[in-house]
Amino acid sequence: MPGPSLEELETRRARLYEQLVQVGDFRRGSVSENYRRCGKRNCACARAGHPGHGPRLLWTRSVPGQGTRGRQLARGEVAKVRAELAAYERFAALTAQLTEVNELICEARPPDTPAQSPPASADAEKGGSSTRSPP
Repeated sequence: MPGPSLEELETRRARLYEQLVQVGDFRRGSVSENYRRCGKRNCACARAGHPGHGPRLLWTRSVPGQGTRGRQLARGEVAKVRAELAAYERFAALTAQLTEVNELICEARPPDTPAQSPPASADAEKGGSSTRSPP
């Protein structure tokens, strides 16, 4: 049984591009809840069984070439950051699907046909060269 036609694959890719545009703001990483002990001998956190001060909510992510980076979040930003992390998961899933469909398109396209570019968005502005020739 043959797979989807080139036209069907291109339609699927176009739908994925549309979904990708709608992802919105996103960020990589995770949010963790941490407790810590302050080190003061007389503090309640020094007693056995006490979880420590907290919770502190931290956003952490891996930065290529720099290791793990993190930042403590204010209570008011936690929901926003979690929504952006969920949007990243959606972005990653869409790009994985887009890659898979593009590979199928590349295999299905006849060798004598040039590769196709995605259609330009109706909202896109025409860009020009940022360099200018001397007068």
